[in-house]
Amino acid sequence: MKAMQLYQFGGPEVFELSEVAIPQLRAGHVLVNIKATSVNTVDTMIRQMGPELPLSPAAPAILGMDFAGVISAVGEGVTDYQVGDEVYGCAGGLADLPGALAEYMLADANLIALKPKNLTMEQAAALPLVGITAYEGLMRAGVGKDQKVLVHGGSGGVGHIAVQLAKHFGAKVFATGGGDKQTALIAKLGATAINYKTETVADYVAQHTQGAGFDIVFDSVGGTNMLKSFEAAALNGHVASTVAMVELDLSLAHFKGLSLHVVFMLIPMLHHFKRAQHATILKQLATLAEAGELTPVLDTETFTLSQAGAAHARLASGQAMGKIVISI
Repeated sequence: MKAMQLYQFGGPEVFELSEVAIPQLRAGHVLVNIKATSVNTVDTMIRQMGPELPLSPAAPAILGMDFAGVISAVGEGVTDYQVGDEVYGCAGGLADLPGALAEYMLADANLIALKPKNLTMEQAAALPLVGITAYEGLMRAGVGKDQKVLVHGGSGGVGHIAVQLAKHFGAKVFATGGGDKQTALIAKLGATAINYKTETVADYVAQHTQGAGFDIVFDSVGGTNMLKSFEAAALNGHVASTVAMVELDLSLAHFKGLSLHVVFMLIPMLHHFKRAQHATILKQLATLAEAGELTPVLDTETFTLSQAGAAHARLASGQAMGKIVISI
């Protein structure tokens, strides 16, 4: 089969189109003929950092975590799927799990679900990592009806899904963006848009919560932006962060009695820990998508397998709006 492999780590140019063996079927797994995959920030981190990142695979490596495709073979013990099923998931591209930048991929049946019927392969491939991340963060923060939820980075990959999910759960949703295109997308998704470049945290907390703060702050920006999340949160509020690799003074969080939830959705893949929970979430996301309540936004530029490097460069450029997808 054809695959884009990394024989070394570095810039987007390190991908090489190669001929490799089709993965051998294993018990509890399915072999998927990949139709599309999407690029996530963690993919670019692995490509750049290699062994410096503990979750990176060894070279030669096939990256690509998200995928959508058609099952071509079913392993022993798999009863929920059959050959010909259209599925999607996030099941490889890190550690010892080969990824989706290939014509075929072996996937643990506990990390997949049937593809939403109303989504294209490209749309479905854009959803798993960001969808599971957003769902986990909101659930752990206790999202509920009539709560005020602030999503930092509401037009980003995780953020635009978090906006839609919070709205589904009955919350009053607000989200930050850094320009007209970003705030327009946030408004289109049904949230109140906040331009963080022109409004201070104090300004929008006063305007939208009468100074009380937001019940939940979902921070998909991370780093030192978490201090803004602490500032924006209500007393005894919740902050869910997807990027918490930072040294930070937690004094404000302490004096406001905040609960901090760090979401790292790769744990089931890395540690073989409660993988079936991902299948359950993917099934929930598919139900919402088929009900018209969840639609991934795709970037206007499209890429093929041999253009994986260009797709990575597109994400790194910061010019993309929505998920970047590679058709196989």
